[in-house]
Amino acid sequence: MPDRKTEDRLHERILIVEDDAAARVGLEQLIRGWGFTVESARDGDEALEKVTAFRPSIVLTDLVMPRMNGIELLRALQQQGEHVTTVILTAQGTVETAVEALKQGAYDYLTKPVDLQRLKILLDKIVERQATLREVQVLRRQLREQGAFGAMIGNSPEMRKVYHIIEQAAPTGASVLISGESGTGKELVAQSIHRLSPRATAPYVPINCAAIPDTLLESELFGHEKGAFTGAIERRPGCFELANCGTLFLDEIAEMTPPTQVKLLRVLQERTFRRLGGRTEQSVDIRVIAATNADPPGAVQSGKLREDLYYRLNVFAIRLPPLRERKEDLPLLIQSFISEFNTRNERAVAAVDEHAMRVLERYSWPGNVRELRNVIERATIVAEGRFIDVKDLPPLVDTGHERDGQPGIALSPGTTVAEAERQLILLTLQHTKDNKTHAAQMLGLSLKTLHNKLNRLKIKQERSDET
Repeated sequence: MPDRKTEDRLHERILIVEDDAAARVGLEQLIRGWGFTVESARDGDEALEKVTAFRPSIVLTDLVMPRMNGIELLRALQQQGEHVTTVILTAQGTVETAVEALKQGAYDYLTKPVDLQRLKILLDKIVERQATLREVQVLRRQLREQGAFGAMIGNSPEMRKVYHIIEQAAPTGASVLISGESGTGKELVAQSIHRLSPRATAPYVPINCAAIPDTLLESELFGHEKGAFTGAIERRPGCFELANCGTLFLDEIAEMTPPTQVKLLRVLQERTFRRLGGRTEQSVDIRVIAATNADPPGAVQSGKLREDLYYRLNVFAIRLPPLRERKEDLPLLIQSFISEFNTRNERAVAAVDEHAMRVLERYSWPGNVRELRNVIERATIVAEGRFIDVKDLPPLVDTGHERDGQPGIALSPGTTVAEAERQLILLTLQHTKDNKTHAAQMLGLSLKTLHNKLNRLKIKQERSDET
């Protein structure tokens, strides 16, 4: 059964343009043997004739040819609007001209005599790039028609900026640092970058640094040898090994202790690591995507995030806007969630009515898209008709208004964010009768994050049940 790389080659058409008959036939037979669909032409004029019928995605052309040289062919293809990737073949004495071709849009050049192994690697790299470009085109069409970019939903200017950076970052191997409040969809961004990258068929390994005790995090990241510590009864690979050749997603990177951050920085710099209790260094080929719900420069200033690690991770920076900054995306998000939960829960809700939509638009959404998703799931379940109305929404959403005896939050200009958050958490706990699991769900937070906020805001926890 052919592997993914072989299947991708079969979909790529390569046009070889070479005036030397022996070289042309040799390259044609060789590249066809690698699994590509191949045609050839003797010069630039014949190449232009064949492009229309053959529709190549890659053109491999000699630089020096009679009638029309490689650069002239490159320009002609561009003028015709042909979306092809061009590779120039050049003798050692014309390398400067080949470099000029790169400036004009050629993908790369190879010197003659051609290093066949390098040519094969280059063509496979182009195949990966073509697959990514095709998927990006599909996502752009989806964005135009449906207002979604893969699993991410939204057509606002703020989200379009996010999509643009994803398109730039995905095909590279560069590190990415994603920041945004809890519930904005940071892992969706990481997954999209992985899916659009050349590593898409390799492992994607996520780890939440805040959800693992400090004493275990190093073992989770780097693995351990048998007997490395009490309870280490066997050798265990860590996330770096599991993600080899793929992508490692480090969520809540600022929650990692400074000593572990130092070890992480070393791995990113040296691309080697050592298991706990191990004696030998292991090489690793991974791409790291990190995320934090803190403001990265602020986390550096406060000492939560090492400055050198921040600069190592921050090659591409993506800030996800909170939902309150992109409320024009609410209708798209709501309709998408209604469709999802109709299918999951066998419901037939059509939409949100006008009054309920005004309430949803007025709400500040401190839990962001995650909170909205939870609210719409509940509403589709409790709705009695085909439309969600105000009574189907949790009282908390109608913030600032007393309804059915439920208190709201009264905020005035100048109220600090910490105080507003404190009031919101208290009101939610009151509504859930101190059930923290339910409160965390309503707020769009993880249970651990809610407990951390309770401690930080010095809110008394009167019960110690599993909530």
